[in-house]
Amino acid sequence: MIEKDTYNTILKPSVEVLFKDKNSKFFGYAFPVTSIDQIKVQIELLKKEHHAARHWCYAYQIGHESVEYRVNDDGEPNNSAGQPIYGQIQSFDVTNILIVVVRYFGGVKLGVGGLINAYRTAAQMALEDTSIVTRTINKKYRLTFDYKFMNKVMRIIKEKKIKITNQDSELNCVIEISIRKKYAESVYNTFKQLHEITISEL
Repeated sequence: MIEKDTYNTILKPSVEVLFKDKNSKFFGYAFPVTSIDQIKVQIELLKKEHHAARHWCYAYQIGHESVEYRVNDDGEPNNSAGQPIYGQIQSFDVTNILIVVVRYFGGVKLGVGGLINAYRTAAQMALEDTSIVTRTINKKYRLTFDYKFMNKVMRIIKEKKIKITNQDSELNCVIEISIRKKYAESVYNTFKQLHEITISEL
């Protein structure tokens, strides 16, 4: 089995989308996120913006090789809101994403089936409104070596089209590099064979 080394995500928030059913309004939002702190901030901002709303239901997923996710029904019947939202995250195969659906109650109960449909649809609309991009999963390494080996190291970096993420040449030379996962082992072995260079995973 070929190990997956790409993932899909969004780069910028969706615009606000609106789904209506029997006078209830469901505002859907998708945000790119990489940490729980960012998620908390976005939810707080939406609660301030929609302070008169009844429910702020959401689902998120962060990470790519090991993922962390959570669903929240925020007072709606169990699994009628957060899970349908998360289902759309899975359906669109995206990660590092938060989807929030804000509900204003319109006075008519929708029933669990109606709620599932409304939250799922608002989440789908938010996802359809944003641009999904594919990113590679990269491994990061640190190379440490004497300045006199700089040309040798730079030649390998150039040959293998390796991305340098950080460089420091004060005492020893230290270069941090990022390599697409499927090429990482081969590059690691190339540097490992050179005794004058130390390579360590970040």
